[in-house]
Amino acid sequence: MRPESLDFLTRLVEAPSPSGYEQPAQRIFREYISPFAEVTTDVMGNVIGRIPGDGEGVPRVMLVGHSDEVGFQVKYVDDNGFIYFAAIGGVDAHLTPGKRVRVHTAQGEIAGVIGKKPIHLMEEEDRKKVVRLDAQYIDIGAVNKKEVQELVRVGDAVTFADGLERLLGDRVASRAFDDKAGSFVVAEVLRTVAQAGAKLPVDLYGVSSVQEEIGLRGGTTSAYSVNPDVGICVEVDFATDQPDVEKKHNGEVKLGQGPILPRGANINHPLFDLLSSTAGREGIPVQYTGIPRASGTDANVMQISRGGVATALVKIPLRYMHTPVELLSLSDLENAVRLIVAALPGMAGDFIPR
Repeated sequence: MRPESLDFLTRLVEAPSPSGYEQPAQRIFREYISPFAEVTTDVMGNVIGRIPGDGEGVPRVMLVGHSDEVGFQVKYVDDNGFIYFAAIGGVDAHLTPGKRVRVHTAQGEIAGVIGKKPIHLMEEEDRKKVVRLDAQYIDIGAVNKKEVQELVRVGDAVTFADGLERLLGDRVASRAFDDKAGSFVVAEVLRTVAQAGAKLPVDLYGVSSVQEEIGLRGGTTSAYSVNPDVGICVEVDFATDQPDVEKKHNGEVKLGQGPILPRGANINHPLFDLLSSTAGREGIPVQYTGIPRASGTDANVMQISRGGVATALVKIPLRYMHTPVELLSLSDLENAVRLIVAALPGMAGDFIPR
């Protein structure tokens, strides 16, 4: 991966952006695509980049990846200065105790930790139980409630402290690859198309959407506004090449073996065929999974926007989803970009199933 792209990915995933609080990440996305796309931001906070196609009235193609991550929100401060919180999105209560966090306040980031009773002081039965999120608390080192309230307000967002780290080969770990990996691919497609210089037979819209983790909200509004003819959602999906994940649930999906092309009710068959045949023609590795119902991604709301949209999913294999140590292969991101760019000229076609 070129250094500038890796730097963009790093800044994007490390910017705090729990659902409803996405603008630090959206500012980075907006700044990155501004040199090569017409950029707007809507009232929801979705950032939309447009590269006009060749002529008037050409089909509109919308690419979308969501910028929001799972996280927490400050709910209550007790008299001793401990901060109680609620989850934003699907956070596993098993993994939060003992984690370092950042509280994002009007005065800047404040470091904290999620406390945990020492194992020495726990009864045997308590050691087997998961502490409910509403019983967990953040300690920022304050001595009382007043000291916290001088810095922190109810409603402030909280994220895990973890950032991007290189592992062996082209593997990287970070929080928030779900789904800043998708926003990254969308931005890189826009950059690649713009730098190629040739006009496409489609108007290309690249969207970094908001509030996906709490109900596909930004995907709903941005799809209505763009009104695309064709929509591609770039998301992450469960890799099944770790020891404790059952392949019967999600098929055989491996890191480094290319992006995933799902099939199912959420996927337009001719559009799937275009992506699959493009991968074969260009020698781009891809993997296949089945989704027999609505996908739970922005592709779902895109498909049923207005009179209906021809939609498909391009997914990035990911280990350890919704943890602070999500893990992926950089080559899968690059191959997702290659696949979408190569398929774009064919998206001016007819996608009515017959």
